[in-house]
Amino acid sequence: MWHQHTLTLSAKPRGFHLVTDEVVGKLEGLARLETGLLHLLLLHTSASLTLNENCDPTVRGDMERHFLRQVPENANYEHDYEGPDDMPAHIKSSLLGASLMLPVRHGKLVLGTWQGIWLGEHRNHGGQRRIVATLQGEPK
Repeated sequence: MWHQHTLTLSAKPRGFHLVTDEVVGKLEGLARLETGLLHLLLLHTSASLTLNENCDPTVRGDMERHFLRQVPENANYEHDYEGPDDMPAHIKSSLLGASLMLPVRHGKLVLGTWQGIWLGEHRNHGGQRRIVATLQGEPK
């Protein structure tokens, strides 16, 4: 069984956001799979998807501060058409990635106890973000 559709995540402020529940709540067909895979592709070059801490929000704040130091906005970037956060957002997206492949078992994502899906919003005003979700697997 294959199922694919585009999810739209609500606009988020700059930073890292736990979006596991938002993503799962928009997935059609997940509950009908016994085993399978979920592939998520973020359709943007200035945001990212990653898997990380799902409990302590200070981890997300620390991550944002780390990337602000590692990829500063005040560097001499040539690409700055959309403002000072434009090129740094592209760099962060490339470093973290724009896709995830997650296992499915008994109609649920298989994640570690402390793992959750993060959206890295690297723009000051990124707006809604779209994700193509592809489910593939054996039905129950």
